[in-house]
Parts: sequence; C-alpha cells; structure tokens
Amino acid sequence: MKKFLLKILFYLELIMSDEWNKYKVYEKFLGIKFGKNVRILHYPRFGSEPYLIEIGNNVTITRGVCFVTHDGGVTIFRKDYPGLNVFGKIKIGNNVFIGINTIILPGVTIGNNVVIGAGSLVNKNIPDNVVAAGVPVKIIKSIDDYKNSVLHKGIFIGKVTEEEKRKIIDTYFKNNNNNKL
Repeated sequence: MKKFLLKILFYLELIMSDEWNKYKVYEKFLGIKFGKNVRILHYPRFGSEPYLIEIGNNVTITRGVCFVTHDGGVTIFRKDYPGLNVFGKIKIGNNVFIGINTIILPGVTIGNNVVIGAGSLVNKNIPDNVVAAGVPVKIIKSIDDYKNSVLHKGIFIGKVTEEEKRKIIDTYFKNNNNNKL
C-alpha cells in the first residue's frame, strides 16, 4: 500500500510540475542520474530498477522508449535457484537522440553523439559518433554522414508559430513537387 501511495504522489507531482521539476521528480523518486539539458518526451518507461540508469548531457528521449534493467527470463529457474536475478546498468552518453519506441536492454552503454532510430532494440553497446537502428540494432552510418544527409534535405525554420511553420512546410513541398524531404 505504501508503494502504491508513493507512486500516486510521484505521478501527481510529475503532472503538476514544470519541465525542470519533472527531472527532479524522476531523480528523487526513481534514482535516475541526469546530466544537463535532457529532454524527455511523453514519459518513457524507466523499468523496475531505474536507479541503474545514467543519462548524459543534451539527450532526447522520445515517446515509448523502454529501459530494461533486468533479465526477467531467469524467472523460469527460480524453482531450482530461489531469488535468482540478473541486472545491468544502462548508460547513455552525451548528445544522444533516442527514437520513438526504442527498447534498451540491460548492460548497454550508448556512446556520445549518437542517434538511435525509431523502434530499435538496443541489445549491445553503441560506440561514439554513429547512427544505429534496427532489431537488433546495427550501425547504419557515421554521425558525419547523417549530418550531411540532413543538411542536404532539411528545411531551416526558426522560432515561428505553428501556423507559420505549416505554411513554410506546405510551400516547400509545393515548390519541390514531392512529398518526401
């Protein structure tokens, strides 16, 4: 009952807090270690041992990202080995983007300057300066190759209203006679 009430308090404080307080709530109640300038979008799942997660500076974690810090499969051995558990820390480096619905498994370290593609299963360490994606995750290209490709096809939009943004994007597609960036 105490754990349940603590969760309710956690979610109430989270809902009523601004962006800065959200991270303090995660740190206070879940034990996650955060660097600076971390963006968390739409409440990812930090698993049952969130205190095993360390997140660096300038990291974006998108919707549905799941951090798994234990191997639940060992449950089938507990009849013969009561209390058996396997845990692994997860460490996210600096300047990292983690795409929607990515799953990060126990014991994984993601390096610095990394993009993880949407829907990936990160089951191994990812080195610095790469784009990685897939199930299971594979290195797709260097971060420099990725930068060159997005600079070639990107649209530069400053701080504008949502209406102005839509007009810019609509004009881009109309003038380029295609429906793909």
